[in-house]
Amino acid sequence: MLQYSEHDPEAPLRPHHHRARQDGGQPCIRGLRLTVRRVLHLLATYPDRAELFLDYPDLEEEDLKQALAFAAASLDDHIEILDLVS
Repeated sequence: MLQYSEHDPEAPLRPHHHRARQDGGQPCIRGLRLTVRRVLHLLATYPDRAELFLDYPDLEEEDLKQALAFAAASLDDHIEILDLVS
């Protein structure tokens, strides 16, 4: 499960594990060798969560929520209006 920063509880979610030699230093879910990116891909490709949990029994619902929250916190919420020439 992803966790809040110990120093700033209002800071964006941070992954529990970052290991440079494991999964290319990508944020991982708990002690699993599943990156946040992989979990987001699983959410996109498994329409049925029951099937997802059958194929990945170590994943929990909270892991999915935390991966989505981490992804959302990582996005820039800036809207830029472009002046398009007709």
